[in-house]
Amino acid sequence: MRKAVDSEPEQLLHRAQAGDAGALGRLLESYRAYLLLLARVQIGRRLQGKVDASDVVQEAFLGACRDFAKFRGTTEQAFLGWLRQILASLLANLVRHYQGTQRRDLRLERQLGLELDQSSQVLDRGLVSPLSSPSQQAIRREQSVLLAEALGRLPPEWRELLILRHLEGVSFPEIAQRLGRTVDSLKKQWPRALACLRRILEERMP
Repeated sequence: MRKAVDSEPEQLLHRAQAGDAGALGRLLESYRAYLLLLARVQIGRRLQGKVDASDVVQEAFLGACRDFAKFRGTTEQAFLGWLRQILASLLANLVRHYQGTQRRDLRLERQLGLELDQSSQVLDRGLVSPLSSPSQQAIRREQSVLLAEALGRLPPEWRELLILRHLEGVSFPEIAQRLGRTVDSLKKQWPRALACLRRILEERMP
């Protein structure tokens, strides 16, 4: 039963490629938390909060719907890579807009695409130790997607701590300043947040 659930994204993908618009909508929605997290990291690095990650992801979904006929992949991994490319292009346009640059910058798009891939790889490594055996990994969904969803279920302060520390690479003193906490209190919360994340993930894994 669990195997059928875990394979649902690719089932939705195949149905969408067969012309089922509703399946495409459900498929995209299943990646909202994942893309929001990746967009948030890049906005924090390059746009200093000038745009809302939710708006960027919605625009990415519109672009994906418009250009879906061009997608030729058959796996969840390939679809995620394609979505990251769309997100990278949108973010590059926003960076260019706020820098007052008119010309399209393909090098910036490639760099943003690489950084989005790297953020996804950090997620896929799990922030925690491996959670399943090779046979289980063969039937699970992309762990980066599950991790993004699991982070969304953490208490807000724990979620912010893990995102800032692991995805944005912020030091404990700077996180403490941002969150209005002491470094010692954050260092005590950090392993608890990781343990909670692990428990949530283990509930999701086959």
